[in-house]
Amino acid sequence: MTARSALPQRGAALLAAMLTVTLVATLAAAALWQQWRGIEVEAAERSRIQSSWILSGALDWSRLILREDMLSASKTDNLSEPWATPLAEARMSSFLSLDNSVSDDPEEAFLAGQITDAQARMNVLNLVAAQKISPAAHLAFRKLFELVGIAPEQLDALEQNLLLALGPQTDPEALLLPQRVDELAWLGLTPASLQLLKPYITVLPTLTLVNLNTAPAEVIYAVFPLLDLSGARRLAQQRQAKPFTMLGDMDKLVPPGALLITEGAPYAFVTDYFEVHGRLRLDQTVLEERSLVKRTGSDVATVWRERWVSESLPGVNTP
Repeated sequence: MTARSALPQRGAALLAAMLTVTLVATLAAAALWQQWRGIEVEAAERSRIQSSWILSGALDWSRLILREDMLSASKTDNLSEPWATPLAEARMSSFLSLDNSVSDDPEEAFLAGQITDAQARMNVLNLVAAQKISPAAHLAFRKLFELVGIAPEQLDALEQNLLLALGPQTDPEALLLPQRVDELAWLGLTPASLQLLKPYITVLPTLTLVNLNTAPAEVIYAVFPLLDLSGARRLAQQRQAKPFTMLGDMDKLVPPGALLITEGAPYAFVTDYFEVHGRLRLDQTVLEERSLVKRTGSDVATVWRERWVSESLPGVNTP
């Protein structure tokens, strides 16, 4: 073989070697990427399961607090009790190491939470009693709507649509009954109105009374037809020193007749329904959970739970 004929063969061999190296490098990179992706998926799933366990434990802890509160000597539910104290964001890293036998550097994990009185707000379902609009509830909601600046037409639409939602589901015009405040948009409230009403209203599965020891002044004002807003604020301020146990404790703080009601007592000093809000920050993931629980005697049962991933780090009071 001449030197001239050997040159193309050496060039072909070099090209084949380069192609082989390129193919091996590509396969190695693909295998490395697949391995990295598998590790990331496994880590994300492990974080999700850990977060779920922690938030479930936080809910059980909240239920225990509410159960112990029922067994305490206090005959009222008020904002000075242990359940009303929010849990500031606390570090849990020392308990959440992924594998103590492998690494001593646990993930950064922080838990925050708060229990709130769901009956501190006005229950929208109180508007309907025995398939009719309740006059007392209608008057209370009308006062609230006027206070926050919402047109009464929206209240009328809400009531009529609520009647349809609570009616026979065989009715072709029946609407789906909301379970959250945001879902009241189904019944005719605009998003702007919902933002104004959200601090003062709720949706609970049964007819409920407003707890005057936890309700904001605006709700107290709406509950009593003859009470003005300044009187309601006075009541909300005075209960901080001593929670109310009966209506007589409040009479001397407002003008005579201001607490007069015409139909049934729309108020109480104890609570059955509570909301539990928890937020877990685990590494770069922020997971939040909100639950509604009902306390019946010493039993505290979960009514519903919802969970979502936060894009930011809101306060524990963020709904």
